[in-house]
Amino acid sequence: MTNSIHLEAKSKELNYDPNHLLNTMIKSLHLKNDAALSRALEVAPPVISKIRHRHLAVGATLLIRMNEISGVDIKELRRLMGDRRKKFLNNDLCFDANDETSDDKVHNSSEAGH
Repeated sequence: MTNSIHLEAKSKELNYDPNHLLNTMIKSLHLKNDAALSRALEVAPPVISKIRHRHLAVGATLLIRMNEISGVDIKELRRLMGDRRKKFLNNDLCFDANDETSDDKVHNSSEAGH
């Protein structure tokens, strides 16, 4: 229950609209409905429903899968769902979403034992 409230608060902050992303994916992949989208993404249908009802956030794994099947850039997918943050947190590290060397930072950090 608290996760839903947290997602709603965040969605208002960021103009988060997962429905726009899902609808765009359905249209661009020439699918009929959420069930077809869930099959294409290889996720259970309740995952799509929970995202639509804002009980579940669109995670990195799902964004990557959307990228793989549609060819749409991750930045564009994030924009479609209303995520316009310039930076995001991952594993206690802060990354600039526009920084192409973020992968290098993670790689170097993990090599250093951090």
